[in-house]
Formats: sequence, C-alpha cells, structure tokens
Amino acid sequence: MIVGVIGCGTIANSAHIPSYLNNKDVTIKYFCDIIEERATGAVEKYGCGKAVLDYHEVINDPEVDAISVCVPNNMHAPISIDAMRAGKHVLCEKPAARTYQEALEMQKVQHETGKTLIIGVVNRFNDSVNRIKALIDEGRLGEVYHVYVSFRAHRSIPGLGGAFTTKAIAGGGALIDWGVHYLDIVMYCMGDPKTVTVSGEAFSKLGRDIDGYVCKSMWAGPRTPGGTYDVDDSVTALVRTEGPVLTVHGAWAQNIGESETYIDFMGDKGGIRLQYGGGFTLYTTENGALVTHTPDFTMSDMFQNEIDAFVDSVKTGKRLPSHIDTVIITAQMMQAIYDSSEAHKEIRL
Repeated sequence: MIVGVIGCGTIANSAHIPSYLNNKDVTIKYFCDIIEERATGAVEKYGCGKAVLDYHEVINDPEVDAISVCVPNNMHAPISIDAMRAGKHVLCEKPAARTYQEALEMQKVQHETGKTLIIGVVNRFNDSVNRIKALIDEGRLGEVYHVYVSFRAHRSIPGLGGAFTTKAIAGGGALIDWGVHYLDIVMYCMGDPKTVTVSGEAFSKLGRDIDGYVCKSMWAGPRTPGGTYDVDDSVTALVRTEGPVLTVHGAWAQNIGESETYIDFMGDKGGIRLQYGGGFTLYTTENGALVTHTPDFTMSDMFQNEIDAFVDSVKTGKRLPSHIDTVIITAQMMQAIYDSSEAHKEIRL
C-alpha cells in the first residue's frame, strides 16, 4: 500500500510515520508540508519518500492509495474532501474538523465516494479503553447512569498566541483539542448513544494576556507576542444522552496546581476510574464485601494499532470504530457545548 503523509509536524513524527514504517505492507511515497524544512527533514530522517509542498501533488498521484492528514484543524476538511474525491482513503487526525458543519461535509463526501474516512480518535485502539468497554458490555457495572469527565491541567496552554489559540485555525481550545478524546472514549465505551440535550459554558480567561501569562513551560510553543487568543482555556458542561448523563470539566489552564485527567464510569453494580493514557480500577461488591480490582497488563502502542487497523481497512473494506459516521456524534456534541455557551442556554438536539 502506497501512502502519503500530509503535515510533518509533531503528531506525524511521533505517531503516524513510525507506525507506517513498522507496517510491512506500507511504503511512504510522500512527505508533504507547507514548511519545506519539515518535509525535507522527514525524507532525511526516515530515508524514504519525496518531499513536496503542495498536497495536490500527493492526492493526484495514481500510485497513492491512502493519506494521513496531520495538519492544523482548519485544513482537515478541505484536504480530506479533496483526497476522497481524488480516490484516496483518508486517516484524518482529530478533531474531524473545526465545526460540526465541516464534519458533516466530510461525511457527505465519504458517502458519495465510498472511500475510507477514519478520524484519529486513537483511544478506540487503546487496551485500557477496550477492556473497560468489554466490562461495560458484559454488564459488570450494571446500568451506567452517570459518567464524570475531567481533563484539567495547571496553566498548560499550548503555543499561546499561535495556531492552537486562534479559533479560525483550531476551531476552539481545550474542548476541541483535549476534550474530543475524553468525550469519544465515553461514547465508544457506552455504545455511541445519541445526544439529547447539552448545557455548557466555555471560558477564555487565563490566556488573554499573552505577554503576561505565567507558566513553567509551553508545549507547541513558544508564545507569539501580539498573537491571537480567542479560544476556550476551560469548559464545563452537562450532557444528557440516551444512555448516561455526562458531567464534563476541562481546562488547558486553571489556577489549581493539580492535573486531573480521568474518566469515572458510574453504574449501579460497579464503577470504573480510567486514568487517561494509563490503567484503570474497578470498584464493585462481591459476596457482601467491597472489592477493588486493578488489572495489570502490558499496553500495546495505540497509534500502531490505529495505523495497522487503517491499513487493514483499506485492504479489506472492514469498517472501523473510528469511522466518520461514528465520530460525527462527538463533533455534534462539542458543537452543541460551544453553541450553548454562546447562547447561555441549553441546546436540544
């Protein structure tokens, strides 16, 4: 299978490219980036492929079967749509797009072309998440009636003033960047229930003084003096679904010096706390006693699992759990949280 990687930044180098190189069925033909040094640097680093600046050169090559889209959010929809219409299968990094409407257009073109469109909600290929899903499906938690979602960090705004904090590029801040993973985990584990109502507030507070913002370090930095900061650095929401109720609290930046990144699945027979990116603990009762189970297992690389599944999907036509038809649910939910915040009222879907 011949692949082109469009966007040669952090996620491409840390996840997509190494995973493709580890798959014996894949040859990377193109490294594409609008910053020439990134594309040529990838060719030199990995010893394969051709460096190009225009993604149209990649998608118009009849030898290319599929592409990875690893670019800023504002280009997810245009590149993915152009690629599918050019006959290519697509793995597009999360979020699907800046807005629900853009994601819907991507879904429409996928249906029209029949090409694979997978969104990079990589936790659907995470061993802890899949074990939790299995426990829920087996009924070990009973009725899961409430899920508490926390993705909170102490002053961790990325690249303040740059692309991450510019709504026209990113579509949003903490919610669309971090929250998409957490909400998608919940949807996946719970069988992708339909969202019914959403009430949320998104706050843009701590990062507005770009020059005066105090932090220990800045990933995706450095800050851009005089840049743009018009996204959310924290968010809270109450989401009712046809399954459980979700309570959401997220923050790139909060004036609390603790990192709280976990999901609590609360059922009438048991509960689970998942530490994001790590293991989990099951709390239940057995034979009249309170019992705690903390499974101990070796976790495989979820990005490798994702890439291998994408390659297999292109070859076999197998539908993956990260298909656009599934991920669109989370896109709609996040849009509703932003819409609710802007209108200061509950949104019914």
